[in-house]
Amino acid sequence: MSDVGVGIIGSGFMGRTYAETVSKHCRRATLKAVTGGSRAAELAKDYAIANESSVDALVGRSDIQAVFVATPHFLHAEQSIAAAKAGKHILIEKPMATSVADCDAILEACKSAGVYSSVAFSQRTRICNIKAREIIAAGKLGAVQQIVTWQVLPIGMAGLPKWQSDPENVGGLIGHAIHNIDGIRWFSGQEIKTVYAKCTSYEADVKVEGTSMAVMTLTGGAMATLWSSFQLPKPGLPSAQYRVRIVGEKGLIDMDAYGELRVAIDGEWRVEATQAPIDWQGMGFLDPVRLESYTLFCQDLIDAIVEKRPPAITGWDGRQAVAAAVAAYESSRTGKEVVLS
Repeated sequence: MSDVGVGIIGSGFMGRTYAETVSKHCRRATLKAVTGGSRAAELAKDYAIANESSVDALVGRSDIQAVFVATPHFLHAEQSIAAAKAGKHILIEKPMATSVADCDAILEACKSAGVYSSVAFSQRTRICNIKAREIIAAGKLGAVQQIVTWQVLPIGMAGLPKWQSDPENVGGLIGHAIHNIDGIRWFSGQEIKTVYAKCTSYEADVKVEGTSMAVMTLTGGAMATLWSSFQLPKPGLPSAQYRVRIVGEKGLIDMDAYGELRVAIDGEWRVEATQAPIDWQGMGFLDPVRLESYTLFCQDLIDAIVEKRPPAITGWDGRQAVAAAVAAYESSRTGKEVVLS
């Protein structure tokens, strides 16, 4: 295969993000069709692709080899399984699904069909995160012992798409701080073993969780804490949109994924990487700076399909992150620490 045909399910913010990424920034891929959502016709016109009438029609196209799922969270499992059963490789916008059982069903469908699944953990492909992972993997920090990770913004749940406050899509932790959970696994190289958490909303009219705090233990002996909240007064806290601090045996990391990566190994802080700012006011959400991370993981899946190898970010990664998020919600409901199976 020299070229991968791509279809997109979902035509909103992320559907257009993937349309722009595939059509303008990826090699060996051609955008073929879109389906789903009130903006599908407009997106199809803008990118000169087909607007299919249904998911079944899109996944049934012979010129599509990969399907990108960019719909509300509760639809991910049904649509991903349909794509896999049709023999299509899949990229699923995070979270992979809203339950571990649904994640396992997706993985089984992909295994049965012999197709790859990947999950859009875009933080893995941001510049500062890549460099931090390289430093840890090279052993420069020694074994990771402690991680503190934040995703804290003063926008309120109303600052997110309205559908994300629907209970069927669960809440802010699984919808957004799933990046932080994945980061704990990825940076440490360890699995999450136990979770103790409190999840709530400080907005009376919001019926899903908008603020969570969790303490986790990892299989290699490390500990991690996670703070996720969209419910702060303005102006919020500086450099807290995706902040990670890591303690290793021999060194420290302090990273703002949208700013600087600072590393201290010999007793002195040094800036090791800097993320260029996204021009939200000018270029908007299709700024190539924002799309750089999307291009990297989309390109990896495309290359994996052509080269017949697993992608760098796998469906298993998506499953494990969902398992930890679900454990956090269960812990909050029961008041008990949850052990992951």
